[in-house]
Amino acid sequence: MDSRIAAIARYTLLEALRTRLAALVLVTLLLLLAASFFVESISVTEGARFQTGFYAASMRLAAVFIAAVYVLVSITREFNDKNLDVLLALDLPRSHYVLGKLAGFLAIAVLIAAAASLPLAWLAPVPAALQWAGSLAAELAIVVAFALFCVVTFNQLTPAASLVVAFYVLCRALTAIRLMSAHPLTGADTFSHQAIQYMVDALALVMPALDMWTQTAWLVDQPAPWPTLAELAALSALYVALLAGATMFDFYRKNF
Repeated sequence: MDSRIAAIARYTLLEALRTRLAALVLVTLLLLLAASFFVESISVTEGARFQTGFYAASMRLAAVFIAAVYVLVSITREFNDKNLDVLLALDLPRSHYVLGKLAGFLAIAVLIAAAASLPLAWLAPVPAALQWAGSLAAELAIVVAFALFCVVTFNQLTPAASLVVAFYVLCRALTAIRLMSAHPLTGADTFSHQAIQYMVDALALVMPALDMWTQTAWLVDQPAPWPTLAELAALSALYVALLAGATMFDFYRKNF
């Protein structure tokens, strides 16, 4: 890795510590863990199963929210404070800036996933907890890469955040939408239904079906096959690379 990319990545990590991101993750973890114990106490049967499922599902959403918002706020702050103008004035290639920020954000995503999975070492089998943590890290990598792309494209927090939320919700619901479009109750032969089905299938080709990542069933039922984890990791790397390329392409088009 180029020294300038590594320096930007290191600065991104230090910024996360100075803005108390770690404290936010820790507080969120403790609150959701305490809520999971409450869920266990009110469960009539299979309390441990409900506790694990509640913590895993809620912590997954919280981790996605924290990682995405941090990326959006961090880059927006750099735009508003004119820090980016200073960096680019030092003859820093724009690709180095994007890659450095992305590397730092990916490292933060891995650390968030590792912290989120710590309680699962006691709540679930260790192999399943490791699979869940690795998959969450891969899922967060896609989210932070897309958040970086959105904030660089729009330069404003509100539209970028809205697009990130829409992207994540659509990716989580994509499999269900495909099933509904493939098996409608009525009107399966109409032109409108065929057009919608083709559009949904086209979206499925370019968007990740994130419901396949970080499944709670791995913790409460049985662990996922390791080849499945390898496939998800490869898909995550592909999406991150594509988003990084799109971000650099758009970044080079802008005038600062």
